[in-house]
Parts: sequence; structure tokens; C-alpha cells
Amino acid sequence: MTLGQRGLGQRRLLRMREAPVLAVLFLCALASVLTTVGIVVVLLEEAVGFFRQVSIVEFLTERQWTPLFVEKHFGVLPLLSATFLIALLALAVAVPVGLGAAIYLSEYASARVRGVLKPVLEVLAGIPTVVYGYFALTFIAPQILQPLGQETVFSALSAALAMSIMLLPLVSSLSEDAMRAVPASLREAGYALGSSRLEVAVRVVLPAALSGVMAAVLLALARAVGETMIVTIAAGNMPNLSWNPLEAMQALPAYIVQVSLGDTPAGTLEYKTIFAVGLTLFACTLVLNVAAQWLMARFREVYE
Repeated sequence: MTLGQRGLGQRRLLRMREAPVLAVLFLCALASVLTTVGIVVVLLEEAVGFFRQVSIVEFLTERQWTPLFVEKHFGVLPLLSATFLIALLALAVAVPVGLGAAIYLSEYASARVRGVLKPVLEVLAGIPTVVYGYFALTFIAPQILQPLGQETVFSALSAALAMSIMLLPLVSSLSEDAMRAVPASLREAGYALGSSRLEVAVRVVLPAALSGVMAAVLLALARAVGETMIVTIAAGNMPNLSWNPLEAMQALPAYIVQVSLGDTPAGTLEYKTIFAVGLTLFACTLVLNVAAQWLMARFREVYE
């Protein structure tokens, strides 16, 4: 047997041994795809029944959402505005603080300090979101916001402040990983030109890691849009089309929780609103995730 024949036989044997592993991995990937398809099919099946009775134009443009009232209105704008208002307010706090923490961990902290601070910061990601909701209800609203003029314990700002704490680990960890992936040669070039450590961090490292930072921000936004327990507990259950963050509001996930408690008979129009709202929420998060992937590909820097 020649060396070439022996090598060919070894490769065939290796492929035979790897075949079961490849099959298992393929089934895992297929299960993920089928699960997503199943979710979409269920949402579409029930949502189509809803839109046969309610116009899509009315659903997207009507300014009132009262499907459980005697006088019914099916405008999703109050839920959409509350969802994105809370999410954007949370990002307005989480992004600057998380980015500052990422810059410190990446450019200033020693290995010992980083080894302590980063796990402590990431502990926030392991706290159940219901705890954040009750923290907003029992501390943020009465101790911070009510002295500033908030009339009740429920408000969009209260939920947003609690959500910003939850988003901190996501923003800081992903941004810090992106910054640490920037080659040291870029930092050294900045120092060689006489730049300070802050100038190197802000003008060299941060632009070089821009794709990762932007992806972290968009993923945090998608996480905030889909958050359920914080907005259900802290924001209130009042479909209110307003941009005043001190007022009580109802977000998309909070409405789904409200109707899913079991008081609404299955098969009714009110019951089908769950799937119409769920499909809207799914579309919003899908768009945000696609945008994150596009931005990562658009602004990604490749270093040798």
C-alpha cells in the first residue's frame, strides 16, 4: 500500500467517525430552524383570523387600544409607542454607562481588577427580571421619581431605569470584548504619535471596535423591546399614547401577559389580539436583529 492510499484510507475512516457528530449537529440546527418556523406559523395562523375582522390600516393607525372594553378600538400605536419609549430611555442610560465601563475594563483596568469587576458586573444579567420590576415598584418610583413629580408608582421612566440596570452587562461585556479584539499595534501607533490613553481609547480603539459596539447597542435594544416582567410590573397596564415618561403606559409584552392570564375565552377576537400583538413584537425584534447583523457586516474591520 502506497502512502497516498494509506492517507486516503485514514481520511475515509476519519469521516466515518465524524459522521454521527455531524448528524447530531445538523439535527440541532434543524431543530432551531423548525422551532422558529413553528412559532411564525402559529402567530400567522391566529393573526390572520384577527386581521380578517380588523383592518390592518386600523390596527397600525388607530390611536386607541381598548379591545377588552365595551367600546372596542384596535389601534396598536399606544402599545408600540410605550414599548419603544421605555426601550430608548433605558438605552439612554445603559449605553453611556456600559460604554464607559467597557472602556475602563479594556483600556485602564489591570488584569486583577478586570477579573473582579467583570464577573461582578455580569452578575446583573443573572438577576430575574421580576426582581428588577419590583425594585422599580418599591424603590425607584417612590424614592426617586415621586419626589420629582410622578403621581403614581407606575410610569415608563420607572420601568426604563430598572431596565437600564438589566442592560448594563449586555452593553459593557459585548463592547469590552470588541475593544479587546482591537490589535495592540493600533494602540501603540497612537501612543507613538503622542496621544494620551484617553485619546487612544476614544479616537483609536472605539472607532476600530465600532461594529461590535453598534451590534451590542442594537442587541440591547432588541432585548429591551422584548422585555416582559419589568414593563408589566413597573410601567402599568394603561394603553396610553403619550411621550411623557412619568405617565403609566402599557407595552406590547405587558398586554400579552394581561390577556394570557386566562380570563379571555379562547377563539374570540379579544383572544386573537394576543397573536396580532405577538406578531408585531416578533417583527420589531426581527428587524432589529437583521439591522444588527447588517451593521456588523457593514462596519466590521479585519486586521491581520
